[in-house]
Amino acid sequence: MGTKCLTEVNVDDLVSAGLAADEAEQLHRTLRDALLGAGSGGPREVWRELVARRALEPSHPHRLHQLIYYSVYSDWDSDVNGPPLYWFPSLDQAKQTNLGRLMESHGQDLLGTLYKDPVTSFSLFQQFSASRPEVYWSIVLKEIAVKFEAPPRCILDTADKSKHGGTWLPGAVLNIAECCLQPSNHPRKEDNSAAIVWREERDDDSSTVKCMTLRELRERVIRLVANALNATFSRGDAIAIDMPMTVNAVIIYLAIILAGMVVVSIADSFAAKEIASRLHISKAKGIFTQDFILRGGRKFPLYSRVVEAAPLKAIVLPVIGDEMGIQLREQDLSWRDFLSSVNDNPRPHHFAPVYWNIDSVTNILFSSGTTGEPKAIPWTQVSPIRCGADSWAHCDVRPGDVMCWPTNLGWVMGPILLYSCFLTGATLALYHGSPLGRGFGKFVQDAGVTVLGTVPSLVKAWKSTNCMDGLDWTEVRVFASTGESSNVDDDLWLSSRSYYSPIIECCGGTELASSYIQGSPLQPQAFGAFSNKSMTTGFVILDDHGNAYPDDQPCIGEVGLFPIYMGSTDRLLNVDHEKVYFEGMPKYKGMRLRRHGDLIKRTVGGYYVVQGRADDTMNLGGIKASSVEIERVCDRADESVLETAAISISPVTGGPEQLVILAVLKKGHNTAADELKKKFTRAVHANLNPLFKVSFVRIVPEFPRTASNKLLRRVLRDQMRRELSLQSKL
Repeated sequence: MGTKCLTEVNVDDLVSAGLAADEAEQLHRTLRDALLGAGSGGPREVWRELVARRALEPSHPHRLHQLIYYSVYSDWDSDVNGPPLYWFPSLDQAKQTNLGRLMESHGQDLLGTLYKDPVTSFSLFQQFSASRPEVYWSIVLKEIAVKFEAPPRCILDTADKSKHGGTWLPGAVLNIAECCLQPSNHPRKEDNSAAIVWREERDDDSSTVKCMTLRELRERVIRLVANALNATFSRGDAIAIDMPMTVNAVIIYLAIILAGMVVVSIADSFAAKEIASRLHISKAKGIFTQDFILRGGRKFPLYSRVVEAAPLKAIVLPVIGDEMGIQLREQDLSWRDFLSSVNDNPRPHHFAPVYWNIDSVTNILFSSGTTGEPKAIPWTQVSPIRCGADSWAHCDVRPGDVMCWPTNLGWVMGPILLYSCFLTGATLALYHGSPLGRGFGKFVQDAGVTVLGTVPSLVKAWKSTNCMDGLDWTEVRVFASTGESSNVDDDLWLSSRSYYSPIIECCGGTELASSYIQGSPLQPQAFGAFSNKSMTTGFVILDDHGNAYPDDQPCIGEVGLFPIYMGSTDRLLNVDHEKVYFEGMPKYKGMRLRRHGDLIKRTVGGYYVVQGRADDTMNLGGIKASSVEIERVCDRADESVLETAAISISPVTGGPEQLVILAVLKKGHNTAADELKKKFTRAVHANLNPLFKVSFVRIVPEFPRTASNKLLRRVLRDQMRRELSLQSKL
């Protein structure tokens, strides 16, 4: 991995990596001491020693961190030894984690003499949770702020054979938004606890971080929104939210659910066409939006896209102050006028939550399918429970934590973040602006963020621009990452910002309300890899014939999830759920496996690395996109194009997938690839998503096809991988 092993690194190398001469001398002595302290333990023990000694400072240049890390593992063979590790749990720390405390309290009862401690026994306990999920959930439900108006008859009912995964918490009645808003003894959530902290991008970086207590949040939801919602809409109505994830967006989200209505989640980056399709599928009766979006000091129109998308009623919030920066349509309401409807209510501070059955839909989210229409994914009240419980177990989110994750309520991470905070007693941290610049990093520092979520492309931007230099992120004890494949060097940079805190990698889906593979603070962590299945999750890796590889065998194949999975969907609103997730999947030990679509690699040592999508969808910036969708748009982008093929390629060095468009031109045309790239980019931004980036365009004479004329995208992917690999070596 490096050009030198650690024993060969000298003072001059350290100076060349950015240290002053006296600092280099001191660090060189520390390196020698760490080598002695590791004894014959090998590279992993050497790295563990260096981290324990805090030999590398967050303020040190990244090239120094690179030099030391890659030198430690210079002779490491991952095919023989598994991935190199960078973070190791101590037993004392492990026992203080949420899951560690649970294991210490119940491990002996559940595992008997096989239980040793939270670190040694973690894998065994995870396997137990997958085989006996009803036992695990009966314990965890007492650890998070879930209050039932009527308790469930049992944890899991498998009597109904029409449901592959059984029925979770049958008979339970609750309102999950009320659970978020009420104090609770279990996670020690009190009325005067900080529920949300935030800062506006336009505020001075030295301005005080704003704070809203749990009591204030509850009062805002009840007084300002829940009553006003009843004056404008009816119980059961689907109400869309298309706005950045601000404090008001969170209040609106909770209020819609508290009032017995359904949230329709729409990302604020969507073009009008995409907004319209989601409003149509969900049968939304209204939409909350903003006049503009402020990002990086620039204003981007949002209300105008909503107007173009549909004629339904919009409630429009001003992005600055109280005055609207635009003229509204006759049927629309300003935020001020909407809230004034509560003035006629004799009891504006009181609202009785609407209690629903556990399987009632509270949120409609969307994920692209293999056709052009997005799948409408309904979340019941089970889904938020899974969100909060997985963050509690895997990211160790606790009362007193401040959790920040740049996202949007239109994507699955928005609701996950919301429930991860409010069901565990943590504080939700929101930055009203672009997360790309120093202003966001300063907010992370000033707000005392302890759990920081990211996506790999965001980390890459922070690292490449050096915009976070000089900021103190050492309060962050846990990082988390999802949405894309992580780049090892970018993760090295991120973890080093906080003396090598662990990065919990998460991979799942909207239809799961969680991740099926994750990292854990009870296991050593490797950059860009997942250390285990998530709690209560079972799966196998399938070969090309649909047969399961042995659980202890390194392999690459399509993942097949066990169907008993709390929080996963049992229906879709506009697509055949059975066909999408179960039809054609093999059986394993009498269970019909659930399709997820990821190709994953299991390494030596049992770590997992995602290899991409098994079907013709791709992951672009954390968003699943259909090749067919992209090709349909690009085919119309220029008259010289006969047909296109859209594929995604993971860079040789790892990291987010890159979108490659291959094009066959009509006879007599010779349009340049660079010109097509510009046109394809404009077409994709206008018709699909402005966040999608066309990385490469290649003009080819024809596409490889099967005898039945089916396009062989896998052949194209292999060809492009070889081409880009060769380029990287030049």
